[in-house]
Amino acid sequence: MSKRLDETLARIGRALRATVGAPDYDKYLEHVRTAHPGREPLTCEQFVSDRLDRRYNAVGSRCC
Repeated sequence: MSKRLDETLARIGRALRATVGAPDYDKYLEHVRTAHPGREPLTCEQFVSDRLDRRYNAVGSRCC
C-alpha cells in the first residue's frame, strides 16, 4: 500500500510541477542518460537556474 501511495503522490507532484511550469530534474536526468551518454549532467541547482534563466531572460518572454 505504501509503495502505491508513494507512486501516486509522485505522479501528482509531477503533474502539479508541469502545470505551473516548474522544471523536472528527474526527467532531465533520464534524458541525459539516454540521449547523451557520457555527458556529465547539470547539478539540480544548475539545472533549475538554467531553466529559469531560459524562461525569464529569453527574447520576447516579457510583456513589458
